[in-house]
Amino acid sequence: MMLSTALKLSRGAMTAGRATGIGLFSRTPSRLSPSSSRFFCGPKGSNASPVALQMIDYALSHARSLKSDESYAQGLLVLEQCLSTQSNEVVDATSQNSRAMVLLAMSTLLFERGAFDDAIDKLQTIQGLEHSHLGVRDDGVGSKVLNVRAQALKGLVELVHGNLESAESFFQTSRDDKGCTGNVALSYGEFLHSTGKFSLAKELYQKAIEEISANKEFADPHALSGCCMSGREVWLAATCALGQLEGHLGNFSEAEEILTSVLTKTEEHFGSHHPNVGTVLTCVALMFRHKAIMEHSSSLLIQEGLYRRALDLLKAPSLETEGTKADVGRRDIVALARGAYAEVLCVQQNRKDEGEKMKRWAETAWRNRRLSLAEALEISELSSKVPVIDARISRAL
Repeated sequence: MMLSTALKLSRGAMTAGRATGIGLFSRTPSRLSPSSSRFFCGPKGSNASPVALQMIDYALSHARSLKSDESYAQGLLVLEQCLSTQSNEVVDATSQNSRAMVLLAMSTLLFERGAFDDAIDKLQTIQGLEHSHLGVRDDGVGSKVLNVRAQALKGLVELVHGNLESAESFFQTSRDDKGCTGNVALSYGEFLHSTGKFSLAKELYQKAIEEISANKEFADPHALSGCCMSGREVWLAATCALGQLEGHLGNFSEAEEILTSVLTKTEEHFGSHHPNVGTVLTCVALMFRHKAIMEHSSSLLIQEGLYRRALDLLKAPSLETEGTKADVGRRDIVALARGAYAEVLCVQQNRKDEGEKMKRWAETAWRNRRLSLAEALEISELSSKVPVIDARISRAL
């Protein structure tokens, strides 16, 4: 059924090509939703091909319908078929926008399945399309706002590298209220969160959540953006960060409610077996750990169950593999989860040896430059040095 539908769309593309003389790239107005047309629109109304958009819509719907490796592979196959029907010889804006949209859709699906290198390759291919205006949106955004977004992205990179002073210099422009939305508000909030400015961080997280929720594209499950920067994923990450912050503030009821909601939404968006679910589960487990320490209570069974499930979803390598040599995605999260899990094991006399082995693995795998693993796991009312897990990029900041 999937392949027959793809072939029908493909034949429609070639028929359009024969009728118009420009291959897949018909200038017929798109029949997709108005919000989709606005999103795909380049300057002066140079939309991508309606047939390409239909194939993209079908591929995304099919891939996400079952959220399985097979459905994603089939969705990518539809997109590859779509790309193959397009002529490399046509270089007008509409045709190159169409190619760019297909490549962006492929990058999005590859990212969602954890194929980061392949996803980046598709984005780099888009850069080579000189006549594509995919990155330009006719929404009145000025160069100043675009500069704020670029500076915030640089700030996030510095934050990942643990360079707080350098990160702060890039986030100076993020104080501009016009540009401090979405990804910018989230990244700046994480910087403030990491430096102990909890109240300001909370305001920015809430701002990001509210503004993205009010955006029409947020309701469109097929809205595309480069890898982890789509509105829906930024919303999930901002809400996850807010849940972590409430835990750091000692508001454990609020933290549990928020993180539980994020967990459910992450499962709905990515599928229940996706590694991103493991990232959120790690946040939930760390919140319960914090609560148990602050309230002098015990939740060892709850914590162990969460860590085991999280590490399974994160595809953590065997402890027999040295942490420094292990080829593992989401290394920060795996090391943090194993470090905390090791503590749970070490307090049980009959499992202490297992816990010590796990602790050694986590310490060698941990590469965060701002905090040592011990500092990341230390809980004190006097300490403002807390790890912040960015669910967009699965990194501990």
